[in-house]
Amino acid sequence: MPALHPIPDPKTELKLHDGARVGVIGGAPAGAFFSYFLLQTAERVGLDVQVDIYEARDFSLPAPQGCNMCGGIISESLVQALTVEGINLPSTVVQRGIDSYVLHMEEGSVSIETPLHEKRIAAVHRGNGPRDIKNKRWRSLDGYLLELAVNKGARSLHQRVDGVSWNGGRPEIKTRGGTAEIYDLLAVAVGVNSGALKFFEQLNIGYAAPQTAKTYIREFYLGQEAIEEHLGSSMHVFLLNMPRLEFAALIPKGEYVTLVLLGDDVDAALVENFLNTPVVSACLPPDWRQAKEFCHCSPKINIVSAVQPFADRIVFIGDSGATRLYKDGIGAAYRTAKAAAVTAVFEGISAADFRRRFAPACEKISKDNLIGKFIFFVTRHIQKWPHDRRGVLRMVAREQRREGVPRRMSMVLWDVFTGSAPYKDILLRTLHPAFVMGFVWAIAAAAWSHMVGGLTWKRAH
Repeated sequence: MPALHPIPDPKTELKLHDGARVGVIGGAPAGAFFSYFLLQTAERVGLDVQVDIYEARDFSLPAPQGCNMCGGIISESLVQALTVEGINLPSTVVQRGIDSYVLHMEEGSVSIETPLHEKRIAAVHRGNGPRDIKNKRWRSLDGYLLELAVNKGARSLHQRVDGVSWNGGRPEIKTRGGTAEIYDLLAVAVGVNSGALKFFEQLNIGYAAPQTAKTYIREFYLGQEAIEEHLGSSMHVFLLNMPRLEFAALIPKGEYVTLVLLGDDVDAALVENFLNTPVVSACLPPDWRQAKEFCHCSPKINIVSAVQPFADRIVFIGDSGATRLYKDGIGAAYRTAKAAAVTAVFEGISAADFRRRFAPACEKISKDNLIGKFIFFVTRHIQKWPHDRRGVLRMVAREQRREGVPRRMSMVLWDVFTGSAPYKDILLRTLHPAFVMGFVWAIAAAAWSHMVGGLTWKRAH
C-alpha cells in the first residue's frame, strides 16, 4: 500500500510538503523568529512541518553561558511590529523602558524626549544577565523568543552543531554529540561571532560570510537607586572627539548599565580613556568604582552583508545574512526571518525561490546600510569640529525647549540613535531646506555666541 504522503524526489521538487523536516541552527532572535513564523504560516495553509532548533547556549544562565554579546536595545519600530504580530514583550523581559536620549558632547548635554512621550524602546539582556548578577528578576529576551517558537511546535535541541554536509541532495546536520539528521530545509541563524559559518563556505554554494568589525561591551553594576538618580530612564549617547571612537552609549537596565563602544580597534586604553572623560564620569556616581571582575566582551558586528545568503534548501538569516549597520540588529533578524519563512511556505525552498522573494529583503537592508555609512561619516565630521557640535546642541535645545517648533534635528538624532527608521528616510530629512537652513543658522549662532563669550571673558580678566 503506497504511503499517504510520499517523499518527493529532492532533485526534482524543492517545496515543503506534509512531514517536511526543517533544521534551524541558532535559537537566538533570528532562529526563533524564523521557526515561529514558519510554523505559523504553515499552519494557516494546512501544512504540517517539523522544526528542530539547534542551540548550544542556555539562555536561562548568566553570561557567558547564555549571553549573545549584544547591547540589548529593541527599537521603537520593532516594538510596534511585534505588537502587530501579537507578540507583546512581558515586563519580566523588558528591564527598562527608555523614554529619552541624552546627547553628551564636550560642549554640553541635551535631552531628547521620545515622540508622544511613550516608553516604546526596550532595554533587555539577551541572556540572563552578567556573570556577577545578584538578583535574577528578569528573563532573557532570547529565551523568551525561543519559548514562543517552542510553544508553536518547534523542538529545541540543546546541542552544538559540529558540521554540515550534503546527503542525498539534502543538508545534513552533525552534532558534537555524534548525531546526524537530514533536513528538507536548513535555516542558518548563527551570529558572526560563531565559528559555524565556516561550514557553509566549504559547501561550494556561493556563500561568503559578512565582513565584520569589532566593538566593545561592558556591564556595570550600579543598583536601581543609583541608576534612577544618575541615569534615569534615558539612554546616554556620547559624541566625543576621541581618536578611534565613533559612537558610545550607556544603556540603563534593571540593576546594570551596559556600555557600548563602536570604533576602530577598540582596546583597553580607549575604554579607560573614555570612562575617565569628565563628561562620562559626570553620568556615574562619584564613589563608583569598577569591580575587579566584570562582564565584558569584544564581539564582531556586520559592516558588509553576506554574499548570496541562500541556496537550494539553505537560507541565511539575521547576522549570518544581512543586518542593519550598527543599529536594530534584532529588527533586521525579524524582517529577514519572516521573509525567509514566508518564502519557504508560499514559494518554495530553491535558490530561485529565495532569490525572488527573500533576497529583496536582504538587498533593501544592504542598500540602506550604504546610506548609513555616509550618515556616520558625516557624524564623525561633526564630532571633530567644535562649531558643528555646538550647532547640533543649540538646534536640539531650541527644539526641545519651545512648544510648536518642528523637531527636525531631534528626530534625526532620535532615529540615528535608536535605529527606528531607515537610513534613507533619515538622510532625506537632513536634505530638507528647512533642516539645512536651521542647522546653518544654529552653527552660526553658536559660533557667534562662543566668540562673544570669549571676548567678554578676556575683557573681564
